[in-house]
Amino acid sequence: MSSETSPHKPRVAVVFGGRSSEHAISVLTAGAVLRAIDRDKYDVLPIGITTDGRWALTADDPERMAIADRRLPSVAELAESTEGGVVLPVDPTNREVVYSEPGSVPKALGEVDVVFPVLHGPYGEDGTLQGLLELSGVPYVGSGVLSSAVGQDKDYMKRVFASFGLPVGPYEVIRPREWEKDPAAARRKIVDFAGEHGWPLFVKPARAGSSMGITKVEDLAGLDEAVEEARRHDPKILVESLLSGREIECGVLEFEDGPRASVPAEIPPVTAHDFYDFEAKYIDSADGIVPAPLTAEQTAEVQELAVAAFEAASCEGLVRADFFLQDNGEFVINEINTLPGFTPISMYPRMWQESGVSYPELIDRLLQAALERSTGLR
Repeated sequence: MSSETSPHKPRVAVVFGGRSSEHAISVLTAGAVLRAIDRDKYDVLPIGITTDGRWALTADDPERMAIADRRLPSVAELAESTEGGVVLPVDPTNREVVYSEPGSVPKALGEVDVVFPVLHGPYGEDGTLQGLLELSGVPYVGSGVLSSAVGQDKDYMKRVFASFGLPVGPYEVIRPREWEKDPAAARRKIVDFAGEHGWPLFVKPARAGSSMGITKVEDLAGLDEAVEEARRHDPKILVESLLSGREIECGVLEFEDGPRASVPAEIPPVTAHDFYDFEAKYIDSADGIVPAPLTAEQTAEVQELAVAAFEAASCEGLVRADFFLQDNGEFVINEINTLPGFTPISMYPRMWQESGVSYPELIDRLLQAALERSTGLR
């Protein structure tokens, strides 16, 4: 027998679930990622965060992390215990993950080499988890604290894009204090915006994703209800004018020589829904067209804009950039997503599959890039 020992396999903690309204989407993404990770190359530790914030040790069972009979999965259903918790030490000299239950001796789960966070929305995608991992000195997939926060907050995201000269559509922001202290004045602000840009308007949470809490408002009668629906997800809301045109998406992935853009995709009009909302995306599985039927010039332009958005927000790893191709032929950037979905129907992996990067290769490239990147200032 050879005295040589087998090489160390990097240990990947896939962290998913979370406290945001996108909890179930994160579980779906985790299932797809766990299914795709090369187990000959990586050891895997699934860690789910419940809706109340408990870090739970979960079953490594991707089949249970799927929509069944239109029912969305949750970490609570996957957790191995209703009380036990996973602890990641906030100590850059120690990457030992510990599991403990009330009345029991804590159990060491081993060191983690890299974290693949597949949390969507606040308390995960917005820089909060990234800050914890920076304090812990554990490398992780995706953008850092600032870029994640900018990518989550559509208000500041648009401000950053505009400052870099990227085309941004008209919008208005209603901050929590405005609606809570003087709703009449806040309402007038929205009505004035509609007077300038016309109805209908889209009212949405400023810091949510997966089309959660968005309402298309045709006139003043539906405004208050739309605001309250958005505020269920985030006390800060965004009001946008209707941009007539085609919805185009483009993936950005960081390679050794810098970020590159995928072939773009188009989200066709969804006849059963008023717009590309949560139900259309995840329950009724609206299909995108990959690659998008664009001219060579349009494809090159949207790819250039996608990379420019990635750079403007100082992103790392990956981004999905969403655009409107207006009827006048001009692109407007709607938003970026620093941790786009990786569900089987998600557009980001589909765009890269069409660009020659398979799903397992995409996961491997993201993990390898994270392992090579240091934490801290960079």
